[in-house]
Amino acid sequence: MRDRVALVTGASKGIGLGIARALSEEGAKVAVSSRSRERIQAAAEDVAATAFVHDSADLEAAPGLIDAVEQQLGPLEVLITNTGGPPAGPDPLSFTVDQWEDTYRRLVLGPMALIEHALPAMRGRGFGRIVNVGSSSMREPIPNLMLSNAHRAGTLAAFKTLAPTAIADGVTLNTVLPGLIDTDRLAELMGGSEAVAGAAAATPAGRPGTVEELAAAAAFLCSERASFITGTTVLVDGGRAQAT
Repeated sequence: MRDRVALVTGASKGIGLGIARALSEEGAKVAVSSRSRERIQAAAEDVAATAFVHDSADLEAAPGLIDAVEQQLGPLEVLITNTGGPPAGPDPLSFTVDQWEDTYRRLVLGPMALIEHALPAMRGRGFGRIVNVGSSSMREPIPNLMLSNAHRAGTLAAFKTLAPTAIADGVTLNTVLPGLIDTDRLAELMGGSEAVAGAAAATPAGRPGTVEELAAAAAFLCSERASFITGTTVLVDGGRAQAT
């Protein structure tokens, strides 16, 4: 990854920040983005990256983000599309139309707006790595996560559709599927760290995964050695899916 230019969205904390750190440690020139200027600047300092402010729901701003990264760091070669999860709720039919539309913009249209602007140039240069951060819910829907379940599956289908069209030009598109990864977001969804530990104890691994373990999988998919892997998913869940 030495001197490869990479952009990681949603990178102010959690999984996005972990992937940015992993890429930086591999020698990439990393750009990180988030809606909060204060948080993303702090994150950038933490992982030796360059900060950019971007809201994934602002589709019109996507080309400008790619252009700004390339002006400062050089041609974009690696794109990590990572977006925070939408609201949860026990009643699958309780969400408003506005919530459905906002989730669609953030989880489907937002990543696609970045890809539409970045992919042609990657293909022209003969190298590109695009990785979406999804969820194990793409394999099996998770209770209380109706919005995430429905929309992340759509993004996965888009990646699978695009992947065969780009591999001959040296560009791959893959998705990592986090299971129970120890983040503040997971603790919030499950009602605290004790609930996370209890759920993880029932998995074959017997514990939650770390951000570093998930980030390592994503970083490999961005490497030159992963050039024959495309249109697929990498499940990082400690064996949970196989055991259910």
